[in-house]
Amino acid sequence: MDTAVLIAIVAVLVLAVAILVWRSKSDSSSGETTRTVAPSRSALGSALRRALGTGVDEGTWDTIETALLAADVGVEATADFMETLRRAGIETVDEARETLQRSLKSELAGKDRELRLTGSPASIVVVGVNGTGKTTTIAKLAKRFKDQGRTVTLGAADTFRAAAGEQLGTWGERVGVQVVRGQEGGDPASVAYDTLESARAKGVDIAIIDTAGRLHGKKNLMTELQKIHRVAGGDQVSEVLLVLDATAGQNGLTQVREFSTAVPITGIVLTKLDGTARGGIVIAVERTLGVPVKFVGVGEGLDDLTEFDPDSFVDSLLE
Repeated sequence: MDTAVLIAIVAVLVLAVAILVWRSKSDSSSGETTRTVAPSRSALGSALRRALGTGVDEGTWDTIETALLAADVGVEATADFMETLRRAGIETVDEARETLQRSLKSELAGKDRELRLTGSPASIVVVGVNGTGKTTTIAKLAKRFKDQGRTVTLGAADTFRAAAGEQLGTWGERVGVQVVRGQEGGDPASVAYDTLESARAKGVDIAIIDTAGRLHGKKNLMTELQKIHRVAGGDQVSEVLLVLDATAGQNGLTQVREFSTAVPITGIVLTKLDGTARGGIVIAVERTLGVPVKFVGVGEGLDDLTEFDPDSFVDSLLE
């Protein structure tokens, strides 16, 4: 057999196998996203098993307190939880676990975690530092809305980072939504304006605007973010979502504070909550700054973005 023909046959076979693998992965990740949180093998869960494994004594309290702090629950919240545990007159392992479970769920209850999608189009500005999964989160949101039968336009207003527009454009092609891009190094606010105008002219339901990362440490970029927010509608912007890495720990609180001084953050998207993430930062963020966690990222797939369910989250922390 001719060598060229043999090579061509092998190439076709390799391509066929690759397509089958890709389809298999797509099928396994498809389906309706449910309101849940994948279990996180947190430091808190492991420490509780050790602390409560042999009964309750004085050393138990120190172990639980250390575990809460290690899970990034925060100093103030940890002190309150420990006081509740001590006052409860706990004598058994089950009582300790149930009391802490009730306290954590009560802490997270009563928050408005629904997206406000008002306006034509509804506008969502997404902010966050580089490396948190901000652009991927935007793609996941677009996929989620499209699966709900809504039309979406993405705005690549991160014009400062090389290839950021191309990255969002690639995600847009994968999801099947329009992406409005500007010139690299151009005015981000202009891209935000063009995105909304394009969405409005085409009758698109939702416009999601990406913004430059590393904003919390650069005043000029924070000023630029304020301009984007004004152009996108100011008080009429439907949502300003901050994408936060669950492994950032207390540094995440700093990010939320800094971004909140520039624009009115309406919700948190907590990424990288799968694996060994220290998810207690949810409690610290909501208690300290009053900003609700609305979504969590639990994987790399387009469908791995779920609405935040406090009860499931607490259960996963205590597993």
